[in-house]
Amino acid sequence: MTITAMKSAELVKRIFNKDSLFILDVRNKEAYEDWKIEGEHLDYLNVPYFDLLEGVESIIDQLPTDKEIVVVCAKQPSSVMVAEMLADKGLDVFYLEGGMKAWSEHLEPVKIGDIGEAGEIYQFIRIGKGCLSYMVISADEAAIIDATRMIDIYQDFAKEKGVRITHVMDTHLHADHISGGRKLAKASGANYWLPPKDATEVTFDYHALQDGDTITIGDVVIDIQPLYTPGHTVGSTSFIVEDRYLLTGDILFIDSIGRPDLAGKANDWVADLRETLYSRYRALAGELLVLPAHFMTNDEMNDDGTVAAKLATLFAYNHGLQVADEEKFRKMVTENLPPQPNAHQQIRDTNMGKVNPDMEEQREMEVGPNRCAVQ
Repeated sequence: MTITAMKSAELVKRIFNKDSLFILDVRNKEAYEDWKIEGEHLDYLNVPYFDLLEGVESIIDQLPTDKEIVVVCAKQPSSVMVAEMLADKGLDVFYLEGGMKAWSEHLEPVKIGDIGEAGEIYQFIRIGKGCLSYMVISADEAAIIDATRMIDIYQDFAKEKGVRITHVMDTHLHADHISGGRKLAKASGANYWLPPKDATEVTFDYHALQDGDTITIGDVVIDIQPLYTPGHTVGSTSFIVEDRYLLTGDILFIDSIGRPDLAGKANDWVADLRETLYSRYRALAGELLVLPAHFMTNDEMNDDGTVAAKLATLFAYNHGLQVADEEKFRKMVTENLPPQPNAHQQIRDTNMGKVNPDMEEQREMEVGPNRCAVQ
């Protein structure tokens, strides 16, 4: 029978459509348990490829006959080898092109909504890493918020939309993934903005995001208003876009809140985190649509693939916003936290411009899920 490559973009569409697929993951058990492809209607089997070097007879009975099978490995070669053996046994199978490396780097743009007569906002979903970035468009200009290092995707999308990128912003100094903000700004001739309290050690020039300032794009005015919201980092800054959208960075997620320990400052930043969540955000309009910089699982996605919810809804249901006792809150955000992101200090140093790893090193630094949330 046949084997066919399935691109990450196609797999994302299948997951968004809630198609039933069977994932045969041939990475080692530790890698699989740490990080895998997720979807509501996916079934899984994890068998390391080195257990299949002598043949696939041992797993044939565990494979479905009524679902499409996608073989997944780290970088592709092992999945092709296993897929070929399954094809020799009479099965039609897919393999994930580029493996989990490609899965980690895929960005899927999804429209969030319109702004005024000529504005739009798009969410770029990095489904394999849980990262979310944004493009705000007005007339012939665009602003990018929390760009990943795969900057060609934003450039191509801007070209497709007929706009030029004039502003690039990071809500904070990221520790779980390498920012593409500075690189994208340089390539586009755009202004690069950072919270100054997160930029005390950076080695490059930037524009300072200051609470209360306004960044305007387009002939039809769209105001992006920075709002100082520390806690995940000392400089974390949210953005209010046209009094409709609240971009929360890594402070507030759909089903959790940001952790304060990635710079080793958990106890120092707990008070800031609580002040941001329980006071600064409480003072905002509940109708604001929260657009975070990360999501933890696909359960946080809406039916249209977006990751978004009204602020009032999160105050009603997000478990991180329900802890009235300050001491319980402190323990929740400082004790029994998930492991820190892989290579988080090297990623911070890269985002500060202190080190310049090559592309392959950057990929290795980002392997694994994001771990920016308390839970």
